Amino acid sequence: MKKLKIGQIGIGHNHGEAKMKAVRKFPELFCVIGYAEENERWIEKRGDLKGYEGLPRLSVEQIIEQSDAVLIESDVWDLTKYARMCVDAGKHVHLDKPASGTLEEYKAVLDTAKAKRLVVQLAYMYRYNPAVLQCLAHIKNGDLGEIYSINAEMSTFHSAEYKRWLTNFGGGIMYILGSHLVDLVVYMLGEPQRITSFLKHTGLDGIDLADNNLAVLEYDKALARIFVSSVEVNGFGRRQLVVSGSKGTVNICPLERPISMTYSDTSIADKTYEDRKKSYLFEDHTADGRYDTMMQDFYAYIQGTKKNPFTYEHDYLVQKVLNEIVGGVRFHGKAID
Repeated sequence: MKKLKIGQIGIGHNHGEAKMKAVRKFPELFCVIGYAEENERWIEKRGDLKGYEGLPRLSVEQIIEQSDAVLIESDVWDLTKYARMCVDAGKHVHLDKPASGTLEEYKAVLDTAKAKRLVVQLAYMYRYNPAVLQCLAHIKNGDLGEIYSINAEMSTFHSAEYKRWLTNFGGGIMYILGSHLVDLVVYMLGEPQRITSFLKHTGLDGIDLADNNLAVLEYDKALARIFVSSVEVNGFGRRQLVVSGSKGTVNICPLERPISMTYSDTSIADKTYEDRKKSYLFEDHTADGRYDTMMQDFYAYIQGTKKNPFTYEHDYLVQKVLNEIVGGVRFHGKAID
């Protein structure tokens, strides 16, 4: 089994240390060469985190030159910039989300990677949620029939500090959390025919951002609703994904900590006005190991032993739809705090 030399560019992304911890769990797969961070403030804030303990700090150029594959965990607004540098140099990339830059810049990254047969793995965590995977299996098997409705919610009651950070992004919390849900909806239903967005600014804590958001994606017969909020008390406990079709319905709520799902089809729900369903609880590794399988898959994709089900075209479409929802990607600043 060939080890892959891997490095990390950036430690400013909120998931950066967790990715480094994940790859370091698998020394039989990865040889970690170090990390790069060009912003000294991030070194002050996160340079001594356990995930980077004992690793050399290198330049971006050294990471790219010495690696077979690169984890890109920079500030969100720099993700696509570094991805372009990596794929131009012929390196596979794990790219945290959502992609930055213009849609054209992101497409150039994906087009280059495809032409060079390089892996680009996006870090959408719900692709590895066991209940979501079970839901996708039900769709693939035809258990739910034709999909008519998706309701996806991913809210939190965020701190004032986090909301100040969100002011960096046009679309606010929809850009950051809504991207996870766009990924799932597009994977299930494809490109919508029409998108209508409601990006509301509550002004809670005196902070002006889009923190109470709804997007409606219209298809020929289906409707998908994506709701994300930074001001919903116990929003984390009500994160959910409901997929309903002509034969059945899956309801995942909460999406994590714990992961709980109900399933019902026409053979189970044989009484119109009664709640009839099967209930499932899934093992939840979000506290310690959320990205383990993701990183193992990254290795497998590069080695060619497994095919990434999320194509370059899919990843581009996710960003295209997200941009339309938020009215185009705009970065208002580059404040860390």
